[in-house]
Amino acid sequence: MRNDLLVYITSRQDLKRYLRAEPTWYRILARHPEQLQEMEKEAKVFNGQTWPQRVARVNQGLGMTMSLLSMFRK
Repeated sequence: MRNDLLVYITSRQDLKRYLRAEPTWYRILARHPEQLQEMEKEAKVFNGQTWPQRVARVNQGLGMTMSLLSMFRK
């Protein structure tokens, strides 16, 4: 793998965690370094950083809060 890619990946903990979980990306990035953006997209999905995942997490938190409030009202 190119040294600049390795420095970039090690500087970002989310990419480092994803690369350890999916080691096939080592081989892909060594052969095709231009695939870094594709790996970043998949890492966002893996780490739950996409907009739909964030909205779902907020909705889940709001649902829990509403149910707790309804329990206290009774």
